[in-house]
Amino acid sequence: MSFCEATLSTISTAPSAQLVPAASFTSICEPSASGFLLNVTDTVSGGVATVVPVAGLVDSAASWAEAGATAPSRAAAKIAAPRRAVKSCRMRRMEVLLLVLSSLQTRRKSTVGRRAPNRLEVIPMTPGGLMQDLMLKQGSALDRYFKISERGSNISREIRGGFATFFAMSYIVVLNPLILSGPDSTGATLGFPAVAAVTAFVAGILTILMGAWAKHPFAMATGLGVNAFVAVTVATNPGLTWPDMMGLVMLSGITMLILVLTGFRTAVFKAVPEGLKTAIVVGIGLFIALIGLVNAGFVRRIPDVAGTTVPVGLGFDGKLMGWPTLVFVFGLILTIALVVRKVKGAILIGIVASTILSVILEFTLHIGPSFDGETYNPQGWSLVAPAFSEWAAPDLSLIGQANPFGAFEHLGFVAATLLAFVILLSIFFDAMGTMVGLATEAGSIDKDGNIPNVDRVLQVDALGAIVGGGASVSSNQIYVESGAGIGEGARTGLASIVTGLLFLVAMFFTPLINLVPFEAVAPALVIVGFMMVSQVGKIDWQDLGIAIPAFLTFTLMPFTYSIANGLGAGFITFVLIRTFQGRAREVHP
Repeated sequence: MSFCEATLSTISTAPSAQLVPAASFTSICEPSASGFLLNVTDTVSGGVATVVPVAGLVDSAASWAEAGATAPSRAAAKIAAPRRAVKSCRMRRMEVLLLVLSSLQTRRKSTVGRRAPNRLEVIPMTPGGLMQDLMLKQGSALDRYFKISERGSNISREIRGGFATFFAMSYIVVLNPLILSGPDSTGATLGFPAVAAVTAFVAGILTILMGAWAKHPFAMATGLGVNAFVAVTVATNPGLTWPDMMGLVMLSGITMLILVLTGFRTAVFKAVPEGLKTAIVVGIGLFIALIGLVNAGFVRRIPDVAGTTVPVGLGFDGKLMGWPTLVFVFGLILTIALVVRKVKGAILIGIVASTILSVILEFTLHIGPSFDGETYNPQGWSLVAPAFSEWAAPDLSLIGQANPFGAFEHLGFVAATLLAFVILLSIFFDAMGTMVGLATEAGSIDKDGNIPNVDRVLQVDALGAIVGGGASVSSNQIYVESGAGIGEGARTGLASIVTGLLFLVAMFFTPLINLVPFEAVAPALVIVGFMMVSQVGKIDWQDLGIAIPAFLTFTLMPFTYSIANGLGAGFITFVLIRTFQGRAREVHP
């Protein structure tokens, strides 16, 4: 089989030409000093077939009968070739390629090989059509690896989704240093610039790993629940230092990785009933919507004083006030309108538009943050006031400072083990619930309720605790804000790679991160919450053994501000009710 026969199979015809259904073709391409000698071994009934030499790019047989053209004979083709001026093979190929691109109007694909009934597919041919095909071939490896087409996505959606996820969770680069800013028992602090840089660096590396290895649109960063626990523990234990506490986070991650590699954690995930998995999705949807509303100041916590009737309320003193709240309302209405109109990039457009409005308002009115360390301004920005901060080179000196066994020396074996166990439980349940919710929203769960590459997802999640603790920024985990990218259309790990790269860039451009306030991102979280809560209809409300645990699962997640709390309540009540019903055999690891 020749080069052309093995690689090329395009059959072109004149605009009005028609090929006989039973026709078959075999084209042979022979190299010569002046290019290629092309031989035709078959003809089409009703017209003479010839070959257009497109020098290794298109192997074609054309019917010119209706066009009134006379095809050269086989002998003439061989005689004419040596008479051509000697040109380089590359130049000949370029000339003929340009000729084909400018003249052909339709293209028909045929199977090349042994003589067989010809199966043709008519595809419109435009001057850019061949180039598009070549680009698709170049990207086919990427498409196959991430299964972009298989999951109903495309590269542009993945990129938009990656950007949307980054904007939705970039606040952690600013928030994590604030949470971990306190001194330890020796008076030492981690330092704001160093924590910010390492937070972005670790989030970028782990998110890229999640995308490339696990191939899911799940982004990772420092977990808010774990970092708050770490900060409180360091502040309340006189004998504990930051390296000691981060060492416990590392040990918890190592234990988690062992559980994953032995299959225990995967078995627990697969043992969760479908109804509870759906409840997890709904609960995370409510939770993420509440996060958006609280971050925007639309919903605020009422001080716990005598006479308090509810823990949260509308705005400040029951009123919506302040320009930041207006930004949130503007972004929410805009995003809803774009989603309803099915505009591509609706969520990302909403974030960008709200950010632009925020910058204009801040630079014009000088609103300032809600709390600047000394005074409280209820009409200020929730955390990050849109502003450019001074540029500084990334400080990665915290990496490798953790002391895995320091806590055992200062607190004793029992106390240190209990602390590590608490961290382990939080990592175990938070990640599993988040993973199920996001995978369901992305449509990547199969008919049996399993997530593809779930073992890889759990491996990267366990590494998040090890790497995050070792880098002194606390455990990293899958972020529910990844739902912003999924809502934008992200379905594969390519989106995570985009998000991860943006985090790495963020190390050098923290001033740009400070331009995006919570109020600009909050509308995206509310819309994504709506998308996830819409799954509630899949719960079997007639089966009380599923309905009651499901209800507790998705109500306690937002009400206790913890995914782990909702999961724990759901699992425990499921086991108890099935036991009461005499169906304990349905509960299995």
